Amino acid sequence: MRRPVTIKHVAAEAGVSLQTVSRVINNGPNVRPEVRERVNEAVAKLGYVPSIAAQRMGGSRSWLLLALNDRDRTIEGWRLGEGTDWVDKMLMGGMLECAEHGYRMIFELVDTHSNHVEREVRAAISALHPDGVILTPPHSDNPLIIDLLVQLGLPFARIGSVVDGPGFAITMDDRAAGKAATDHLLDLGHTRIGFITGSDEWAISGARLDGYKQAMTERGLAIDEALIGRGDFSFESGTAAMEAFCELAEPPTALVASNDQMGLAALRVINSRGLKSPENLAIVSFDDTPIVKFSHPPLTAIVQPIAAMTAEASRLLIRAKAGDADLPDAVVVPFGLAIRDSTRRA
Repeated sequence: MRRPVTIKHVAAEAGVSLQTVSRVINNGPNVRPEVRERVNEAVAKLGYVPSIAAQRMGGSRSWLLLALNDRDRTIEGWRLGEGTDWVDKMLMGGMLECAEHGYRMIFELVDTHSNHVEREVRAAISALHPDGVILTPPHSDNPLIIDLLVQLGLPFARIGSVVDGPGFAITMDDRAAGKAATDHLLDLGHTRIGFITGSDEWAISGARLDGYKQAMTERGLAIDEALIGRGDFSFESGTAAMEAFCELAEPPTALVASNDQMGLAALRVINSRGLKSPENLAIVSFDDTPIVKFSHPPLTAIVQPIAAMTAEASRLLIRAKAGDADLPDAVVVPFGLAIRDSTRRA
């Protein structure tokens, strides 16, 4: 079997030291042009692909980004097989962007409710020595994690965080998305519109509700608290909220659900009562995971740009590590609205 080409082979072929090869691979300084050219020719001739270990010899970077996701929700989603692809999109966006810059992204699960969350995060950082950290909700609003990263002086990005704070804030403007979902139903002639919130642990839940209230107020409609159901992103909470709406003397004719699971729960509730969507209830959900395209009817949904947000977070962290000081504190990535058969004119 052919042995893999290593940095030692490149150094021998070019007649230079291992450190010189590492500096060339990492675009480091203090390498004469003719030496840099000789090393690059050796790399091309031997078909050498730099390893993380070889890149780290440059000393200034680890060439790794660490992404932290919530352990309980991630494992629960995998076990239940509910058809969400949040993690898939996050990994795709981050990994593809990292690969463009010679980086790798490592994915770790951390329990945000643990009394030892700081210890868990510190252990992961000590083991990997990442150049930056990507926080996803609810970690992106966890003060214990944020304070630790600030203390360590490690660049980090907060995906889906709508509160002010350190690090790069990457959002899709959840308030605007909540307003867009509600405006779509208002434009169709609905005026009695229900809203199911997400978990209070996530700042984006309040932002989406604020968008709903803004849209209603701008059309001169009063906010009816009876039409605001308190959910937590679970199917069960969506079911409970929709059951409560159905018991009202005047149920809503349209609904905005803060995620797809709760939107599907609402659909099941009305079907169990002999009602249909959109005839009896127009539904708009959030996230646009694969399962809503195959429900009956397919749900209209806010398209959350998860991959694009993770890619942007990766890009900013890599640029920060490279010493780029001209970087924005916050970036808003555009969301979309996929209109399907669950909404129509009132």
